[in-house]
Amino acid sequence: MNPAEKVNLNEWIGDARGGILSKKVLAKKSGNITMFALAAGEVISEHSAPFDALVVIHDGKAQVTIGGQEHIVSAGEAIILPANIPHGLKALEAFKMLLVMIKSE
Repeated sequence: MNPAEKVNLNEWIGDARGGILSKKVLAKKSGNITMFALAAGEVISEHSAPFDALVVIHDGKAQVTIGGQEHIVSAGEAIILPANIPHGLKALEAFKMLLVMIKSE
């Protein structure tokens, strides 16, 4: 994204069309903001990160698993992925999300 330019994030990322798309909105030493689009049925495998992350679903519906507990998160909803806890995502239907990770020490 360009500074001081208004965009519709759902249009900016586009459709995943059978896969997974990601685009960096902002990348700094202090953290990253990334937009993702996943086609229905796609999976982001279980992994962990050293920092908390905020997931905001902009469109569609995802199953978010955190530490073995499943959460259904839909458009307009958000969930925090805690640091160092395994998490993964599955597209119950095509969905778009904004991932905000702020690094801390």
